[in-house]
Amino acid sequence: MLSGFRRRWCGLISKPQLQLITMATNQNPIESAIRAGLTKELSPVHLDVVNESYMHNVPKGSETHFKVLVVSQQFEGLPLIKRHRLVNEIVKTQLAGDFVHALSIVAKTPVQWDEAYKLEPSPNCKGGFGK
Repeated sequence: MLSGFRRRWCGLISKPQLQLITMATNQNPIESAIRAGLTKELSPVHLDVVNESYMHNVPKGSETHFKVLVVSQQFEGLPLIKRHRLVNEIVKTQLAGDFVHALSIVAKTPVQWDEAYKLEPSPNCKGGFGK
């Protein structure tokens, strides 16, 4: 019997992709959903999804703050704001009710992307929650 997640994705992505997503889903369901949605909709040349929640004043194991680097041919000809809106819409649809407080986006075309580029960590949280 397939889980709801696997039933929904069978036939839409390859079996090796499904196995990787299924393994990761048990530990990081929001990160996995973000990764699956961006992979399905944008067919990225490169994708990094980094959970930066540990840097903030949230409970251990939270999935509330993310940074995404996505490189896709579909960004060709789109201004930066439209790329960000596209990524936000995909993430919003994927999560359907799950809470993500912050999403930092780096969206590039394959021509703009340098394979040596690494996502820089976000600055440390200044406290939040009235601190």
